[in-house]
Amino acid sequence: MIKNLPKTPIEKIIAPVSRFVHLEYTSGIVLLISVVVAIIWANSAFGESYHHLWETHFKVGLGQHVLDKPLHIWINDGLMALFFFVIGLELKREFMEGELSTFSKAILPMTAALGGMLVPAGIYVLFNLGSNAQHGWGIPMATDIAFALALLSMAGKHIPASIKVFLSALAVADDLGAVLVIAFFYTGSVNFIALGIAGLFLLLLVIGNAMGIRNSAFYLIVGIVVWIGFLLSGVHATLAGVLVAFTIPARTRIDEHVYSSALRRLSDDFDREIPNNSSLTTPGQHRTIRQVKDLSTAAETPLQKIEHALHPYVAFLIMPLFALANSGIMIGADFFSAIVNPVSAGVIVGLVVGKFTGIMLFCYMMVKLGFAGLPEGATWRQMTGISLLAGIGFTMSLFISGLAFPDPHLADQAKYGILIASVTAGLLGTLVLKSTVNKG
Repeated sequence: MIKNLPKTPIEKIIAPVSRFVHLEYTSGIVLLISVVVAIIWANSAFGESYHHLWETHFKVGLGQHVLDKPLHIWINDGLMALFFFVIGLELKREFMEGELSTFSKAILPMTAALGGMLVPAGIYVLFNLGSNAQHGWGIPMATDIAFALALLSMAGKHIPASIKVFLSALAVADDLGAVLVIAFFYTGSVNFIALGIAGLFLLLLVIGNAMGIRNSAFYLIVGIVVWIGFLLSGVHATLAGVLVAFTIPARTRIDEHVYSSALRRLSDDFDREIPNNSSLTTPGQHRTIRQVKDLSTAAETPLQKIEHALHPYVAFLIMPLFALANSGIMIGADFFSAIVNPVSAGVIVGLVVGKFTGIMLFCYMMVKLGFAGLPEGATWRQMTGISLLAGIGFTMSLFISGLAFPDPHLADQAKYGILIASVTAGLLGTLVLKSTVNKG
């Protein structure tokens, strides 16, 4: 936002809301509120309305070509495709210019993410070996970046910035692993005709990028066709979001030096225009303003522009709505006995113990073998706290549990484990990080 810009009355009213939205931990708070509301709603006198709402059917289409799905499917397969689309944009950006762009930057978070996926999955399998619940091994592999970063931000200002960068890179690498797991292990029977059509339109997006098409509408319209193709193919539709994201142009049309010099020239042109002492601009001023807008469009990448535009909707609408639709578990008098089962135990131990063990073990090996160093200014105690925070699985874990268990009973057991593990890992990680003041 431009400083010293006069504010309208409505801008003054919404300024506190805007500041709250842009706080680092806000999305985590909103997500937590959604979880609490879902649990209270599902266990209240209005519990039946909670379950009926998500089973309400909505139809989209024309004539015989109609998609008829319950609301929770539109959220899990439709809106969450946008969530995965933003993840894809983040992955592409990180691989191009961010914390995963070079081997030296990527080696520690990528290795830590690998350990944080393998060990929890192995622990879960040990708890459920040979049972029909064994297929849920992917549930404790994920990290919820919104919750983890929210708690990290509230842990204290003494935490080095490099720690946040490491956690973000770890979570991005973790998301990549989760996407691959969903693609290869949680896809049912495949309709290759529908998948082939989706592939052709995906190729069209690649060609559009190569030809220099930068219009967001083109990628939106064709991307929706790709999503429908995946939805009808049997391959989980959210993967379309990641693949489409990788086709979005990520290069500017002009470099920063050309932009800067052209902007100065246009600024001089604007100053030379005779002021008309009116609330309206002169034709010359209006023309210059349009040129500045066109110049700025050429100086930004469609990838960053779209990611920036979609992030608030994903953080404050899609993820909370997903949490609201998927967190409504019943908590009765037998709650504690209900969580004594291999699924819940495997998820809890996998996320709390497995994540911590896998990340710390793999980080320790990489550092001691000389392949990588700790993040700048970080201590092993802080790495311990980060490894614990990574055990907050929530959003992605809930998503994978829905794919792994068509049986509602097993899905509920997994949700019990996810919620308990996420709360436990969050509390332990925050306490450890808060204890690192002036300690090594």
